[in-house]
Order: sequence, then structure tokens, then C-alpha cells
Amino acid sequence: MTGWAAVVLAGGSARRMGGVDKTGLAVGGRSMRERVLDAVADADVRVLVGPDGPVPPGVRLTREEPPGGGPVAAAAAGLSLLPAGTTTVALLAADLPLLTREAVGVLRGRLADPTVDGACLVDREGRRQQLCGVWRLGPLRAALDRLAAARGGTLDGASVRSLLAGLAVREVPWSGPGPPPWFDCDTDEDVRRAEEWAR
Repeated sequence: MTGWAAVVLAGGSARRMGGVDKTGLAVGGRSMRERVLDAVADADVRVLVGPDGPVPPGVRLTREEPPGGGPVAAAAAGLSLLPAGTTTVALLAADLPLLTREAVGVLRGRLADPTVDGACLVDREGRRQQLCGVWRLGPLRAALDRLAAARGGTLDGASVRSLLAGLAVREVPWSGPGPPPWFDCDTDEDVRRAEEWAR
């Protein structure tokens, strides 16, 4: 596969953590967002969607409209920066500090099946981790357009579930070594647990 990109979503409000810059918290000595960006370091284009701040060299920074408009609005902002020729995109939350290049590679490999629009990891209970996936760009953009039209032209507050509802998704349980790459950090306890795994 050629022309692949990664869009990393870092604009959440972290209400359950007191509104801190959650993805800036360190796990294993590096911020969560840096760890996620490292997991897609071989992408042709990397876009971070979130508040202004330092980004690694070569990473493009943008913000959803309106600011705080949610992950679907953020996804649309990120996708708008992808160049012509991009065929696939990893759409990732920035609070996945255990994500690895190996796990992203497994997801990309699932797109060799022409009957699927995307692939995402599922947790141990079989729940789809929708912001830990890789997608064909054409169907994902078409889904954004359909959802915006159904909502009167706005994606503000739209759910990821509604965005992906019409796509053919391959659910991928993780069976590789190491900690679960789909593990996201929504609480202080989650961050402590990820830190233990990252040691």
C-alpha cells in the first residue's frame, strides 16, 4: 500500500481527569501523543489535531472546527490536510500510549481484503476501539460527507459510532506480545496502569 497517512486526535477535554492536557502526560518518559505519533512514524503524512503546542518535526498541526467539537469534527479537520494520492489513513486517539508500529502494521495488513473499508482493534471484551483503526480514505471521507449532510452541514458533537456505522469494518483482536495496544487512558488510574506496562 502506498500513500498512507495518520491523523492523531488530541483535542479532548479530559473531564474525568480535571481538564488537564491528558495527552501531554508522560508514560515511560514521553507524552502519550508523542508515543502515538511514534507508532506511525513511517506514515507519509502525520497530522496532529488539537490545541497549539510543540509538535515533532514533520508533523502537521491543526484544530477542529469549532474547537472542542469532538472527535468527528477533529477527524474531518485532519483529513482535510491529506494530500492527493493518500489512499489509507490511521485514525487514532492520542491517549493510546501502548500503541506500537507492529499493531498499526497488523491493522494496515487487514486492508488487503478488498471487501473492508477499515480495520480497528477490539479489546478483551470484544468492544470495538474505534479510534484505534486504519481506514480506506475514500469510504471514510464519503461517510463524513453523509454524516454532515444528515446533520445539516455540521459535525460538531457527532459521534464516532455514527460516522462508522455504514462502513465495512474488520474487527481485530490483539494477540501479539506485550501490553494491549488498544489501551486508552481516560482516568489517572489508567495512566498509572499504562506507566507500569511501559516499564
